Amino acid sequence: MSGNAFTFGVKPGGLTDNIEVRILLCYLIKTVAPMAPLTRGEIEQALLGEQLVNYFELSSALADLEQNGLAAVDDKGGYTITPKGVAVADELSVDRLPRTVREAAVRAAVRAQQWARKAAQHKAEIVRTPEGYAVRCSISEMGSRLFSLEVLLPDALTAEMAKNAFVEHGSDIYAQVLGALATPDEPEK
Repeated sequence: MSGNAFTFGVKPGGLTDNIEVRILLCYLIKTVAPMAPLTRGEIEQALLGEQLVNYFELSSALADLEQNGLAAVDDKGGYTITPKGVAVADELSVDRLPRTVREAAVRAAVRAQQWARKAAQHKAEIVRTPEGYAVRCSISEMGSRLFSLEVLLPDALTAEMAKNAFVEHGSDIYAQVLGALATPDEPEK
């Protein structure tokens, strides 16, 4: 790979130099991880989803960060920055990385963390049935199921969209259903 990352899957303006990918990772982990350590999946979702880096370079760079003591992985799989990684991020990120790339990476990482939290609370699975696709949705709290809903949809694409919408908006859906069930009907005049 001699200094240049693969460019497949990287949009114009993304990073094509493996050193820049490592600097971006240090910057991203330093900036976002103090709130909650970023998992590998969240980093991949953020950077690959924004097409800022190539998968192979990302994987190689994450391994390099650990090997060189720039980042560490905790027992839950979250990346945290080391003092050496902070120095790399502070000294090199502004000079080597475009501001648009840094901002896009941080926004995408925060979205990935939010999605992961929502997915942990708002469970949704798709089950193939003879009639179509059932999307089984539920919200649990402290080990008890608060809410469950099953919707039958005609195709896999619609079912996947419904599953993702429930993960994203499950609390709102629960509140609306609860409100509709708990609000007494007005008598007709």
